[in-house]
Amino acid sequence: MLIAAQDVAGELMAARYQMALSLGFHIVLSCFGVALPALIYVLHRRGLKHDDQDALALAKKWAKVSAVLFAVGAVSGTVLSFEIGLLFPGMMEQFGDVIGLPFALEGIAFFLEAIFIGIYLYGWDRLPPKVHLRVLIPIIASGAFGTFCIIAVNAFMNNPAGFSRDANGEIIDVDPLAAMFNNAVWGQAAHMFVATYAVTGFLVAGVYAVGMRRGRVDRRHKMGFMVAFAFATIAAFSQPAIGHFTGQRLAEDQPAKLAAFELAEQSEDRAPLTVGGLWIDGEKRFAIEIPYAGSLASGNSLNQVVPGLDDIPEDERPPINVTHIAFQTMVAAGTAMAGIAALFWWRRWRVGDDVFTEKWTMWSVVAGGGLSVLALEAGWTATEVGRQPWIVYGELRTEDAVTQNSGVWISLIAIVVLYASMAFVATKVIRGMARRWRESDDLDLPTPYGPSELGREQTMVSVGGEGRSDAERGAEREEP
Repeated sequence: MLIAAQDVAGELMAARYQMALSLGFHIVLSCFGVALPALIYVLHRRGLKHDDQDALALAKKWAKVSAVLFAVGAVSGTVLSFEIGLLFPGMMEQFGDVIGLPFALEGIAFFLEAIFIGIYLYGWDRLPPKVHLRVLIPIIASGAFGTFCIIAVNAFMNNPAGFSRDANGEIIDVDPLAAMFNNAVWGQAAHMFVATYAVTGFLVAGVYAVGMRRGRVDRRHKMGFMVAFAFATIAAFSQPAIGHFTGQRLAEDQPAKLAAFELAEQSEDRAPLTVGGLWIDGEKRFAIEIPYAGSLASGNSLNQVVPGLDDIPEDERPPINVTHIAFQTMVAAGTAMAGIAALFWWRRWRVGDDVFTEKWTMWSVVAGGGLSVLALEAGWTATEVGRQPWIVYGELRTEDAVTQNSGVWISLIAIVVLYASMAFVATKVIRGMARRWRESDDLDLPTPYGPSELGREQTMVSVGGEGRSDAERGAEREEP
């Protein structure tokens, strides 16, 4: 019996690790799918309105990069959707009818986004300019709606709604709309939507910051940087407020998660805000406490009661330190991102365009890209680990939903190999595209992974001796 229990626990952890890896990989790609089309729209519109060829060139480049990222995201998203049913069939068996609607709508949104991305890429110099620009609108809308649908499923897992149970515990009175539009969905959706712009904005700006640090301080680099960083700034400044109001539902809906966030030992009003610290031997240690701020953050009132871990049965507590550290990391990274944005705009105000040559200012933006991903991953870790041991909070435990089949560790290894391969290929393709664009102004070069112009010319010289192509030499041989 002990060996069997250990086997079940091992498969459970393997399943959780696999879902965490899949979610952590896909969530970064989904940020580009949501936010990058909006950045492209700004550039494309500017190009048409002001006859700005640099803006149009950037829009075209970013569109091609977005197509590569979309293709990789389609693979990882498909894997993720199958994993939910394969790794945790107990959840789908019980709640498939309840949360099936957002899954179906997300599939429709995905196909619409794919169709219009294809039209947009094909439409350069083929569609009327204004029609071509407007093709981006359904791409933006479908990306945002698809993300909303997936967030609705996760919000349901955190705050289940839209069903009842009969005397035998069977689910009845299913209301898919109530399940989809539960009390947690709007806050979570807003929090994630803004996060997509923070991640995309900081990462894209970071790419151009690196380019300018390498001496490419030209108009296109400045424009690409400024458009991306403007979005990143708005996101960095607005996200703390959105996160604050989103978290205020936790005291009532998920008290165990909030108690872990704050390492709260006992329920109390006028509770302090915990900075740092660890949970060791049943008590909080090494933490800095800010008086009364915990209650204010949890409910905008000194009378707000912050739940304590002592009131949560031990078998219903999440992994306390993991949840707490992930939450603190998210807050710290988000605060640093806002600081980086403030620093850049202050320096821009002081020195103008010379800011693009300032070493530490540019490198701070590059660091902001890494911090944005860290905040994203830490936030999802806090959300998902903080819900444990429930896969559907208060309704179904994760251990009761996990698959009873063995071999999950094998699929975990396969997923690691798959995602590592996709990351390698996507990076190589995008770097190859960037290299070719630096060597040639021709944005319609064929395959993004083919030989560069410079490499082709060198090959022609080495083979023909005079820089002639194979076709030219063949034509000469056929002449009488």
